[in-house]
Amino acid sequence: MIRPPLPRALAAAALLTTGLLTTGCGADVEPTAKSKAETVTVSNCGEDVTYTAPKRPVAYDVSGAEKMFSLGLADRMRGYVMNKLGDPSIKGSPWREDYADVERLGTERITREIVVDAKADFVFAGWNSGFSEERGITPALLEKVGSASYLHTETCWDYGDKSVDVTPLEALYTDLDNLGRIFGVEKRAEKVVTDLKGRVTALKKTWPEKGDPAKVFVYDSGTDQPFTAGRHAAPNDIIKAAGGTNVFDGLNKGWTTVGWEPVIKAKPEVIVIIDYADQPAKEKIAYLKSLPSLQSVPAVKESRFFVMSYGDAVSGPRNVKGAEDLGGYLRSVGR
Repeated sequence: MIRPPLPRALAAAALLTTGLLTTGCGADVEPTAKSKAETVTVSNCGEDVTYTAPKRPVAYDVSGAEKMFSLGLADRMRGYVMNKLGDPSIKGSPWREDYADVERLGTERITREIVVDAKADFVFAGWNSGFSEERGITPALLEKVGSASYLHTETCWDYGDKSVDVTPLEALYTDLDNLGRIFGVEKRAEKVVTDLKGRVTALKKTWPEKGDPAKVFVYDSGTDQPFTAGRHAAPNDIIKAAGGTNVFDGLNKGWTTVGWEPVIKAKPEVIVIIDYADQPAKEKIAYLKSLPSLQSVPAVKESRFFVMSYGDAVSGPRNVKGAEDLGGYLRSVGR
């Protein structure tokens, strides 16, 4: 399928990573980026899609924005859309200067109206997070208004024929590689992916030599039913890279709700608390400690709570930092 963008132009520039991920001034853009072939075909959610080099791309949420930023594409973006819940993640981001420089087009969910008003020629979002049948913003509908689309590979398990089933970290690497091809910055993408993989390899060397991995439960929110991460959500691989195992690794879902009984039965040793704007981590921890039914859970008994930023927990280059930090915490408690 060909998804043609609108013929609009922005100046091309890029920012070089500081350390392994942070983007800073003095960008080293691939000199051939502008002169590459006008079209490129990549596989996205099991479908071969042909893109014309985007000139007015729009990204949704931390996942989309920071994958773009990590490749030095901030100056080539028309803008980004992010719910206010992501504001603390912006403040703690290594790309906060890029967030300041790129126009924020909305503070709630991305909509087709925002895309049309921005004259976007490329939209980068996830299925059932940004793109949605119910809300009338899908790749097929955007194609009708002249905008190409790219879906986060992490969400492909729930899209189309659902033939794409890769782990969250492999999905991250796939997205970075594909974006590198689409925007003509393959060498930058290769470097970022190599650095991320190298850090994961180094982290695995810190795992305990003996014993089963620590059992970890991810608590995002929820009272009657907790909202957590199944095997298709980024925390599943973050926990694995850190040397633990997600107690809901066997759940064929992304972010989803479960009952409290399965949590109690799983006996997690550590609880990862996802921290974002309207639900501070301290309040979530206090709530979990107050539940009589959780008093037998080892993580609650030992007060083993690890706070993870929303920006580290959603699919993006910060996943590896989340794994490194969680790994450090697990080692600190002997796991």
